[in-house]
Amino acid sequence: MVIPNISSTLLDILYTGGVCLKKRQLPLGDRNMIGARVTNARENLGIKQVELLTKLQAAGIDISIPALSLLEGQKRPVTDLELNALADILKVSVDWLLGRE
Repeated sequence: MVIPNISSTLLDILYTGGVCLKKRQLPLGDRNMIGARVTNARENLGIKQVELLTKLQAAGIDISIPALSLLEGQKRPVTDLELNALADILKVSVDWLLGRE
């Protein structure tokens, strides 16, 4: 199965009937400050991107799998609403996400 307009470096399309995201192979971008910290906090909680996506959508943040991957890869800007929801879901402060420890 191929999803148009989505790089195969962002998604591993199908494996045993489910969608599975690949590990990042490209260097981080410069479109946001928080992507690497989001990834770190998510992995520390032991949750996958799909689980984070579900929690974001339940919090009213309409974001797709590719958009979340781009956010974590610092290739897409983050809105203030997303920043606030990510901090709540990941149980970290907005200041920590912004590198203001």
